[in-house]
Amino acid sequence: MAFDFATPIERRHPGARDVEPSDWPSQKWHRYGEAVLPLWVADMDFASPPAVIEALQARVAHGVFGYGLVPDGLRRALCDWSAEHYGWTIRPDWQHWLPGVVPALQLAAMALTEPGEGILTVTPIYPPFLKVAERSGRLAQQARLAEPPAPGEPWRLDLAALEAAITPQTRLLLWCHPHNPTGRVWRDEELAGLAALVERHDLLVASDELHCDLLLEEGARHRPLAAAYPELAARIVTLWAPSKTFNLAGLTTACAVIPDAELRRRFVARCRGLQPDMNVLGVVAAEAAYAQGEPWRQALLAVLRDNRRRLVEAVAEWPGVAMSFPESTYLAWLDMRQASLGESPQQALLDGAGVALSDGADFGWPGFVRLNFGTTPTQLTQAIERLDTLLR
Repeated sequence: MAFDFATPIERRHPGARDVEPSDWPSQKWHRYGEAVLPLWVADMDFASPPAVIEALQARVAHGVFGYGLVPDGLRRALCDWSAEHYGWTIRPDWQHWLPGVVPALQLAAMALTEPGEGILTVTPIYPPFLKVAERSGRLAQQARLAEPPAPGEPWRLDLAALEAAITPQTRLLLWCHPHNPTGRVWRDEELAGLAALVERHDLLVASDELHCDLLLEEGARHRPLAAAYPELAARIVTLWAPSKTFNLAGLTTACAVIPDAELRRRFVARCRGLQPDMNVLGVVAAEAAYAQGEPWRQALLAVLRDNRRRLVEAVAEWPGVAMSFPESTYLAWLDMRQASLGESPQQALLDGAGVALSDGADFGWPGFVRLNFGTTPTQLTQAIERLDTLLR
C-alpha cells in the first residue's frame, strides 16, 4: 500500500469550510508566525496512518464521547507489539494507560520518591526531564553525557560521571532510551554498566522509551531496559506511547508498563485524582496504530532515512556546525558553538534565516539546537535553503 509522505499538508491555514485558521491552532506552526518555517517541536508534518484515521472517523460517527475505559483490544495490541518488535512478553495487567509520557515522569517522581530525595538525569535531555524535581519538591541531580571526541562521532554515556553525581539522597533515575535529543541508541556495554550502577545504588528507573519504534538503521531492533535486564524489572517503569511513531501527540495517550506488582500499585495510587480519564479518541487511535500501523511505520522509516541523509549532506557544508549521526528519532542535535552565531544560535537562525529550531539551552546545553527533520522533502529543502543563506 502506498502512503503519501511527499505532499505538504497545510497546517497553518487548514482551509476547512467555515473554519478560521485560529480554530485549528498548531503549536508547531503558529508559535513563530507566518514567515517562519518550524522545525522545532517533535511533531511530524505527515498525516497519521489511514487505519488510524478510519478508526477515528468510525468512533466520531458514533457521536457520544462520554467517559470511557481502556479497551481490552488495546491492551492485547500492545502486548502483541511488544512481543513482535521487542521480543518482550508483557501482560495486560502490567499496563497503566495515562495521558502522556511527560505527566508520567511527574507521577513517577511523586509515586516513587519522597520530598527532598534526589532525581537524577543526564544532559542534554528533553526539557521536561529537567523540571520534574523542581515541580515535585525533590532534589534535582544531573550528570553530563560525554561529548563526541570528534565531529560526527557519537555521544557516549559517561558512567563515571553518572556515578559521581549519585549521593545518598538519590532515589530515581529518569532515563531516555533511545535518547532525545542526540538520537543515540545506547550500546549493550553502556546499558550493562547502567544496569550495574542502578542495582549497586538501589535506584528506581523511569525509562522513557518514546522513540523506540523509530530506530533508523536497517534491521535495528529495540530492547527495552526492563527486558534486557530482567533482574531490574522490579525497579523500572517503562513508558511508551504511539504519539511520536504515528504522529498522534495531540491525542494524549501513553502507557506505563510496570511488571512489579508493588511498584505498579504505588504508581497507580499516585495517579488517582491527578490524571483525567482516558481520551476516548486517543485509545481508539492507539489500538489502530499498534494493530494495523506497521506498513505505514516502515514507509515512514524510509522517508526519515532519506531526510537524514539530506540533512547530513547539508550540515557538512556549514562551517562551524557539527552533528552526530542520529541513529533514531527524527531529531538532529546540532553543535553551533563554533558557528559564530552569538549567544543564542536558535535566535540567530530564527531572526536571520526564518527557521525555528529548539534551543539547546532548554536541554541543558547552550550553543546547540535541535532540528526536527520529520517533514516533507519539500519543506526540508526550503528549510535547508534558508539555513544555507546564513551558515554557508
